[in-house]
Amino acid sequence: MTQKRFITIVGAIVVSINLLAADAAYIDSCMVRIENGDTMYMAWLHEMWVYPSLRFKNKKQEKFYWKTVRDVKKCLPYAKSITADIAYADAELAKLPDEQSRRKWWRVYEKQLFKKYEKDFRGMYASQGRMLMLLLDRETDKTSYDLIKQYKGKAIANFWQFIAKLFRNDLKEEYDASDKDRIIERVINLVEAGQL
Repeated sequence: MTQKRFITIVGAIVVSINLLAADAAYIDSCMVRIENGDTMYMAWLHEMWVYPSLRFKNKKQEKFYWKTVRDVKKCLPYAKSITADIAYADAELAKLPDEQSRRKWWRVYEKQLFKKYEKDFRGMYASQGRMLMLLLDRETDKTSYDLIKQYKGKAIANFWQFIAKLFRNDLKEEYDASDKDRIIERVINLVEAGQL
């Protein structure tokens, strides 16, 4: 066996061992394929996002970015969980025959949701509440106002919009990934890919 071939084989073994020992969060699945006597290692990796590096103009801008990272990491799992809860509620409500049974079912389910989320939501910062509203719009394609209106009615939605306005928030605010919320979208992509 020539030295060059030996180094190639050892290199392939080392690469295979390193790939097998790689962080499982980045490997979806792997396999070995043998074709014409050649063994090829194949792995499917998670999507990786590549963005230009951020250059902050000042400390305030950098602080805003890391605050956004903190808020997204805290609120994104809740937004996904609430989206699943909404899908479940919609499916269950669609099965019920009349408005009275839907209201009765909703009252019971609303209490369950309140117990599930109340403790966690009370510990959130105001910025995290705003982030959650934006992420819900991103996940459901409905503003918080629209969701409240759908399940509780227009009068209650208007009441909560009034309360939100008192605290300089807006339940009708829409998520805009291509313009005003592009930094949030970047952070979401990096967090979901496990890069941040």
